[in-house]
Amino acid sequence: MGIIEAKIKEHKIIPVIAIEKMDDVLPLADSLTEGGLPLIEITFRTKIAPEAIKLLQKERPEMLIGAGTVLTNDELELAIDNGAAFGVAPGFNPKIVEEALKNNFFFMPGILTPSDLEAALSMGINVFKFFPAEAAGGVTYLKSLSAPYTHKNIQFIPTGGINIKNLKDYLNLDEVLAVGGTWLAKKAEIESGLWEMILEKCQTAKSLVSLNN
Repeated sequence: MGIIEAKIKEHKIIPVIAIEKMDDVLPLADSLTEGGLPLIEITFRTKIAPEAIKLLQKERPEMLIGAGTVLTNDELELAIDNGAAFGVAPGFNPKIVEEALKNNFFFMPGILTPSDLEAALSMGINVFKFFPAEAAGGVTYLKSLSAPYTHKNIQFIPTGGINIKNLKDYLNLDEVLAVGGTWLAKKAEIESGLWEMILEKCQTAKSLVSLNN
């Protein structure tokens, strides 16, 4: 297991963030870290994502900083150039995976079907985003999907519909490395500067993870 994978496994939860204003980047990062989650996936759903990653890499290098919703090779290049440690996509695009592998960049494509999984496996990928987790059938579906492949040492990061109520259900699965969570810092909470609320939500989630270990 590599360093990045090990760090993700240690914390079990990746805060998935869409951020609109640069002024919010550092306060948000500090709330996540103080809440026990010193890692972040900044999605490319907003224009400032590359700049936010660059700022965090410079000012909060102790954090594990990733890029999410990486849909094109141009976005992949931006993620790498601005210092992201890992990349995530909602789906499986072999062209992006190939480019990530060429750059020795830790990349987790999204999968939903056995065909997706086998195609990614054939390229040497064994850590996948499982998306949209709850809409696709949740824990029951993921257990069925992963069963024929457990001997391949595959790991999943379920994302989509994960929350404080179902968090432990996913983490109880051996094949789940961590979960991705948008509930930890919602858009309205970030825009309102509710840093203490975000910190407390992280602490609550971390306490459940600790009980799960």
